[in-house]
Amino acid sequence: MANPKNRTSRTRKRLRRANLKLAIPSTGACPQCHEPKLPHQVCPNCGFYKDREVVSKAVKEPKAKNA
Repeated sequence: MANPKNRTSRTRKRLRRANLKLAIPSTGACPQCHEPKLPHQVCPNCGFYKDREVVSKAVKEPKAKNA
């Protein structure tokens, strides 16, 4: 099993870890509703993908209160 011969300095360790940060995912505008969405994904707002409706979005009706 390989063991280090010398201690890794703080600078070298931090230079190596500098590239481990998370990247912000790129977004594009939906051609139907113009809301931001991930590329190659169904729009979560309107349900369209490539100019056709894939997921039908039902209109939310207010709940009736039981009196």
